[in-house]
Amino acid sequence: MQFGFYLPNHGPTARPEPLKSIAQLGDRLGYYCMVAGDHILVPKQIESPYPYTVGGEFHGAGSGEYFEQLTLLTYLAGVTKNIRLVPSVMIVPYRPPLLAAKMLATLDVLSQGRLTLGVGVGWMEEEFSALDAPPFSERGAATDEYLRAFKELWGSENPTFNGKYCHFSDIQFLPKPLQIPHPPIWVGGQSKPAIRRAAQLGNGWHPVGAIPAVPLEPEELSENIGVLHNFAESAGRNPQHLDVAMKTPLYDSSNSGDGQRRRFSGTNEEILQDIQSYSDVGTTHIIFDIRGGDLNQTLERLEMPKEEAEMIFVETLWP
Repeated sequence: MQFGFYLPNHGPTARPEPLKSIAQLGDRLGYYCMVAGDHILVPKQIESPYPYTVGGEFHGAGSGEYFEQLTLLTYLAGVTKNIRLVPSVMIVPYRPPLLAAKMLATLDVLSQGRLTLGVGVGWMEEEFSALDAPPFSERGAATDEYLRAFKELWGSENPTFNGKYCHFSDIQFLPKPLQIPHPPIWVGGQSKPAIRRAAQLGNGWHPVGAIPAVPLEPEELSENIGVLHNFAESAGRNPQHLDVAMKTPLYDSSNSGDGQRRRFSGTNEEILQDIQSYSDVGTTHIIFDIRGGDLNQTLERLEMPKEEAEMIFVETLWP
């Protein structure tokens, strides 16, 4: 099992020095990765339902402030040494494919091969419209095509592509990413098309779990991993080579719903047992949401999973 954490990209801790402190502490503690979300802008009126709250409200609108995801990760690449950098998720249709492929290749080179690309198709139709992205109704097809174009640009000495949403030829595309054949790709989303995309085009599936809107209990996750493996086998790929990297909140001990303990809350032993339960069904990575408006509290929460694992002497859970 490997562990990661969310980075703030808006609010009081989304400033150069707090971000540096969070990233460097995670690096020193030996976290596997840190992840940053993706909004290029926030429309003033949002009617699209957010998939990760029970009522569909998007609570992240706030002031409308968001750092650009890839720029944020490139800044943090320069102040860390080992921790991997994960756009999580990059909404693939938001950026022109050649530009996005160049930005990602640059990030991989400048970080000395520490990029893992988390991708998704997006949920906010209003943001698609404002960015003049491909039609919202075609975002899945556009994402698949862009991913194939990325691989062509990163892997071919004479990249050529002719698709519905993207086409290029007679170009030089350098530098290539350091990672061969390309940076690992984790595909986000809970739907069957997302799981199929992960099996066919990705190196792992990257769901969200342990929240009221998407509980994703270990039993359900196990069923979905079975679907993932079936899709991979049908595509001629080895399912054992696919990661399962789940994102989840790290709840305060008092944070429970309906009088019952939420996953990843409670005592150290309870949280560790949750980690073990998800590991048992095939989860390879857990990324904790430790964000908050107070830097000291965020840094304290960052140390919690490692302290818990060390206290109960389960070294296999934390390399």
